[in-house]
Amino acid sequence: MRTAFVVVAVVVVLALVAAALVTTFLVRRPLPEVTGTQEVPGLGADVQVTRDARGVPTIVADSTDDLFRAQGYVTAQDRFFEMDYRRHVTSGRLSELVGADEQALEADKVIRTLGWRRVAEQEWDLLTEDTRSYLQAYADGVNAYLADRDPGAIAVEYTVLGLRVPQRAPAAWDPVDSLAWLKAMAWDLRSNYDDEIARAMTYRAVPDVARVEELFPAYPQDLHLPIVTSAPAVGDVEQTAAPAHLPLDDADLQAALAAADRALAAVPELVGRGEGIGSNSWVVAGEHTASGKPLLANDPHLGISAPGIWSQVGLRCAEVSDDCPFDVTGFALAGLPGVIIGHNGDLAWGLTNMGADVTDFFLERVDGDRVLLDGERRPLQVRTETIAVAGGEDVEIQVRTTSHGPIVSDVLDLDGVGRGPVPEDAPGSRFEVALAWTALTPGRTGDAVFAMMTAADADDVAAAAVAFEVPAQNIVFATTDGHIGYQAPGRVPVRAVVDGPVPSDGTWPRPGWDSRYDWQGWVDPADMPRVLDPAEGFVVAANQAVTPAGVGPFLARDTDYGYRSQRIRDVLTEQLAAGGKVDVASTARLQTDRHSPYADVLVPALLEIDLDDAFDAAGQDLLRTWDRSMDADSPAAMYFAAVWAQVLELTFADDLPAGHAPDGGSRWLEVVRGMLENLTSPWWDDRTTSGVVEGRDDVLARALVTARHELTAQLGSRTEDWAWGKLHVAAPQHPVLGGAGVPGVLHRLVNPTGQPVGGGSSIVDATGWDAASGSYAVTSAPSMRMVVDLGDLDSSTWVNLTGTSGHPASVHYADQLEVWARGEQLAWPYSPAAVEADAVDHQTLVPARG
Repeated sequence: MRTAFVVVAVVVVLALVAAALVTTFLVRRPLPEVTGTQEVPGLGADVQVTRDARGVPTIVADSTDDLFRAQGYVTAQDRFFEMDYRRHVTSGRLSELVGADEQALEADKVIRTLGWRRVAEQEWDLLTEDTRSYLQAYADGVNAYLADRDPGAIAVEYTVLGLRVPQRAPAAWDPVDSLAWLKAMAWDLRSNYDDEIARAMTYRAVPDVARVEELFPAYPQDLHLPIVTSAPAVGDVEQTAAPAHLPLDDADLQAALAAADRALAAVPELVGRGEGIGSNSWVVAGEHTASGKPLLANDPHLGISAPGIWSQVGLRCAEVSDDCPFDVTGFALAGLPGVIIGHNGDLAWGLTNMGADVTDFFLERVDGDRVLLDGERRPLQVRTETIAVAGGEDVEIQVRTTSHGPIVSDVLDLDGVGRGPVPEDAPGSRFEVALAWTALTPGRTGDAVFAMMTAADADDVAAAAVAFEVPAQNIVFATTDGHIGYQAPGRVPVRAVVDGPVPSDGTWPRPGWDSRYDWQGWVDPADMPRVLDPAEGFVVAANQAVTPAGVGPFLARDTDYGYRSQRIRDVLTEQLAAGGKVDVASTARLQTDRHSPYADVLVPALLEIDLDDAFDAAGQDLLRTWDRSMDADSPAAMYFAAVWAQVLELTFADDLPAGHAPDGGSRWLEVVRGMLENLTSPWWDDRTTSGVVEGRDDVLARALVTARHELTAQLGSRTEDWAWGKLHVAAPQHPVLGGAGVPGVLHRLVNPTGQPVGGGSSIVDATGWDAASGSYAVTSAPSMRMVVDLGDLDSSTWVNLTGTSGHPASVHYADQLEVWARGEQLAWPYSPAAVEADAVDHQTLVPARG
């Protein structure tokens, strides 16, 4: 019996070992060869690729065609599944990849309705011949890597998905696939559409425009300076006719808004969305730096994913000339040739979201296949889209478009929003919602990517900005010859100003049946704000207002409220006033500054509250000696975050529509700041309690007590055992295989270990979290950090969120995550000698024989 047991045990062990070996083989099979020599069809000469200890490649080629062909090949080696996933999403073909899945099909329906891929195809002919040649060379390089490789040899994700649906060899990469990715970026960075629809939906619960506007306060320009403090005034298009009636209390209109809101939420997050999406950037003039030349810092705040959004790369022409002008390093996007943020030998640049209002919802009166406009019924544009589903039946949808854009309120078959089919015998029209968005007009952003890579001065940046139409991004820059500056690019609509009960500035939906509310064209690029070498010696662009109200062209009303940007300004101002010199190390420290403006606003009022119970007061006592820094090891920071979430829940949950609870971002901080002195504001009152009218102190006391008990249940009763980082964890997740319900072994393979971090929403170290979610987990974060010293480019530093590779089995899949979480950065060599000294792997790509 014992022998038999041993035999069985041995067989089981051998089976487990065999399974482990097979699994290891399948997981490691796609890892690319990064040393030696590989043939690449189409190359005109040998291309040298070196990789550093983190797997970051630097590519050196004799021609632009070879340079971008090699970039396509190398990127496909490291990240093809990410590229393929992105192109399936951006073309509305996710169901082709993952098979029958309700969420995937909804995403496909909405993206086909928006027509991202259709617009990208129209952009191809608008681009310069050079840009088209770079995109084609990149695509050829990608396809050279894919050739003769089965899906399992390209990425382990295909092997896993193949267990569910058959996986064919990936389709050849097309240059338009790269352009379509720009639409995804523009979508996630599109600014205020969430606020616009939230205003209109809140009106149903709070039928008073003025009260709704209290939840969307004006930018506090008396406290937080804009990016540019002066600019020439540019008038809006004036319209003095009587305003159109906007029946926001109509049940069918509200149902249409809810349907549109639900449909657009079905689009997968690709670079991030919601609270915390933004960026920090600043430049400091050489007179204030240790090197005597400018310093530039940038850290875009985007969603966290595995792999991370960015891939690091160096692109160098062996001999820089007019024919081969590139000598650049920085952060690229897998699937798009070139570098999006970084530096060349003359100029460094950073990007932050400008927050320009580039979307509007137009309320349409639709009757069958016709739409009302200026008293006339006009035909809708209608097209049919066919969605292929791997292993399933094709799905057809009809896309209806008005003169303003695609109708998005009829895309999905939804329950619970009151939008059933129109009865055949129903007379008259119903409301629908059409989306106007600047990115649905073909543009030349592809040209701008390459123009920035060779920019050498402010004029070059301004020229590139003309083509940089979507997404609208702030550009900060610095040059090796000592200049610093800012440039606002972007295609921004001009709106007619119509006096009436509902603002017509793009913050509320617009009546589509009245052409006076149509966009009147675009802001002239020559009128876009800019600054060169400001007298104060620095520029800070961190999503705050671009100019003071009424100065320059109207760009937006709904921007970040400037708490981060002002903190950066204050720290720099104090440092310069003390005569200190800014260097790479001090700049990197400022990127991880964790001082909480929420605490500055709220803690004084919280400490005024009397709590009789000693157990409850133990939490409040943490705030008395707190330095107001949201550090990972801080008990007080943990408690304060819990109190803040409770304040929002107790104050606003009874007033807001489903899906629009306060996320805790800078808008809500500004709302609460404006309410603190009004102890009896109607917003403090809980409308669900009868016979009781709550005031500010009632809400604050209840928040303090509830937070104490919540954290006791989660972390224990001893407050000294609490720590912000215990619940505020950055845990990047794979977009396809990393979600709930995935087997544990696969979950651990594709999702890196979460890291406890400090920081928070509207803090310079912007690790955002959603206060309405019931979780403190990080939802957005600095997707990378970089500091460029224009006096010694080899002294610059950078760090990525995860790593260079998209292969879960690679040592470079997440080898920068812990460095990033600690707030540290890595050396960033640039000169040929420094790159070679840092090289670990050497690879030569050669022309294919024959």
